[in-house]
Amino acid sequence: MTLGSKQRRFTRMVGLLIEYAYQQGYELTFGDAYRDPRVHGKVGEKKSYSAASSLHKQRLAVDFNLFRNGQYLTSTEDHRPLGEYWESLGGSWGGRFTDGNHYSLEHQGRR
Repeated sequence: MTLGSKQRRFTRMVGLLIEYAYQQGYELTFGDAYRDPRVHGKVGEKKSYSAASSLHKQRLAVDFNLFRNGQYLTSTEDHRPLGEYWESLGGSWGGRFTDGNHYSLEHQGRR
């Protein structure tokens, strides 16, 4: 699968995740989505806080801020229902390895 086809698949999956979140009574705002290489470095280059191989740089990862009843939810456990749904779509959920608010699509062994 090409990078471009993965990016298009990822975008559609994000739409499904957002819809699911709202159906479950959550609200979302975007955290980090695309990380511009002029600020964060090219893929393989460490610049700013971004990891050198971050999937955000390839438009295959997004971090969401999660809310319920107007309250900002920050724990990985708060994200679990969305993370498990994301995994059911074929994505990788950061709650399994680092940050609960991270949702990505694996590429070249990175998630």
